[in-house]
Amino acid sequence: MRTIRPGRLSDLAELQQLFVDTISSVCRPDYTAKQLEVWTSGVNNEQRWRDILLNQFVLVALQDTEIVGFATLDAGHYIDLLYVHKDYQRQGIAQELYTEIEKEARQQQQVELTADVSITARVFFESVGFSVINEQVVMRQGVELINFRMRKFLHSR
Repeated sequence: MRTIRPGRLSDLAELQQLFVDTISSVCRPDYTAKQLEVWTSGVNNEQRWRDILLNQFVLVALQDTEIVGFATLDAGHYIDLLYVHKDYQRQGIAQELYTEIEKEARQQQQVELTADVSITARVFFESVGFSVINEQVVMRQGVELINFRMRKFLHSR
């Protein structure tokens, strides 16, 4: 049985592991080994992760008791993180999490959602109505990572 609930500080270690495992396997076709290493090293910024859980709108998807995905909304309009466990890809989990994130943004009367999206995630974000604003080159530890600034306008329903 799958459920979605608010994230909590006690989820920290499991979310960090899911982040690393997902990037390392799912994003492998789109990024080099060095790029993946630099990207996953973000897991070591413990304060950023704690701040996310304390200050952002965080949802986790559970399959029974295992966390199989999570999404975060910062400042009501920026999707900071959206990851689905490597063993649970293509089962509608990202769609479920995204739907709840968008619902929260609409409740906060946001006019748009934005996200910085990996090459791997771009297709998913386009499928839920986002458009690319521009391609970005992000430098991390001297390594270039390509991602896309994307936006979706939220019109009242």
